[in-house]
Amino acid sequence: MRDSLKARRPLSPHLQVYKIQITSLLSILHRGTGMVLYGGAVFCTLWFLALAEGSETYGAMQGFLLHPVGLIMLMGLSFSFFYHLCNGMRHLLWDVGIGYDLPDVRKSGWLVVIFSFLLTGFAWILGIMLGEILS
Repeated sequence: MRDSLKARRPLSPHLQVYKIQITSLLSILHRGTGMVLYGGAVFCTLWFLALAEGSETYGAMQGFLLHPVGLIMLMGLSFSFFYHLCNGMRHLLWDVGIGYDLPDVRKSGWLVVIFSFLLTGFAWILGIMLGEILS
């Protein structure tokens, strides 16, 4: 009897069956970018400590930041900042009751992703242009 009941019970969806939704993906990404920003704050503190330590330590830190690995880290940090900022504004709109309909949730989610990439690109282009002007 128990075995026949067990055989008829539905199985829970698992990763091979479950199709991830935009809302769950953006929620996971929001938490991930929050952790990246925390690490970036620690890294920024190390950068300031290198500045206080003297020109040799600061030069080594700048050398790391201008290395391709450092640039990728900085680009990831800037994307995390802009994604967290845009998604935070989306949550503020939800707090006042705007955008709860499922089509609006999906649309605002895609807007957050698009604006995060656009703002990251704009910030990097502006930074590169200002760096060339100032040097």
